[in-house]
Amino acid sequence: MEFYIIKYAALAFAFIIAIVGHEIMHGLVAKYYGDLTATKEGRLSINLLKHIDPFGSIVFPIILFVSQKLAGVADPIVFGWAKPVPVNIFTVVNRGGYIGAFNVSIAGVVYNLTLAVVASTLIGVVGKPDGFISLFLYMFLMYMVIINVILAVFNMFPIPPLDGANAVKYLSLQFKWYKIAEFYNKIEPYGMIILMIVLFTPLSNYFFYPAYVLIGWLLG
Repeated sequence: MEFYIIKYAALAFAFIIAIVGHEIMHGLVAKYYGDLTATKEGRLSINLLKHIDPFGSIVFPIILFVSQKLAGVADPIVFGWAKPVPVNIFTVVNRGGYIGAFNVSIAGVVYNLTLAVVASTLIGVVGKPDGFISLFLYMFLMYMVIINVILAVFNMFPIPPLDGANAVKYLSLQFKWYKIAEFYNKIEPYGMIILMIVLFTPLSNYFFYPAYVLIGWLLG
């Protein structure tokens, strides 16, 4: 019983750090380019109540966890998202151009990948657990790798409204590839439908394959 308490506490702690920090980073980079929207709305705070999205932070992860458990998966993979930080992209573009907007888009992904690499390095330092505290730390670091990599790869899907789609759109505007930007503007209203199709069909195996490879490398 103690093992499972430690395991799921480590999972929850890593999950919160991954999703909340991801959103805060968007706000911080936007602030660098002069957009104070997130600051004024108190979204750069570490107060969890300001960031929890009822569906993305609670319902969706539970659905993933339960469905995988029912399917016989011993260690379910859980991810989700926090409430998106508001960004006035026009202010960002005025100050930093489309490259500034691109940087805001990928800020959360860079944060997640950085945490995954740091956690992977610390696992080697911590070594094998020999008590409750070291077990919690080991499992926390392991979940930090897994969740942050999955969240980074998920957010880089080139599907609206995810970060990857925004990054591609702003890069296309920077290099004057206007047809790509127009394409994303056209499919944006259907983005969530496309995303659900990807997540709940075998297509997800192909989209998440880079995550499996990177996790294996970092934990190998």
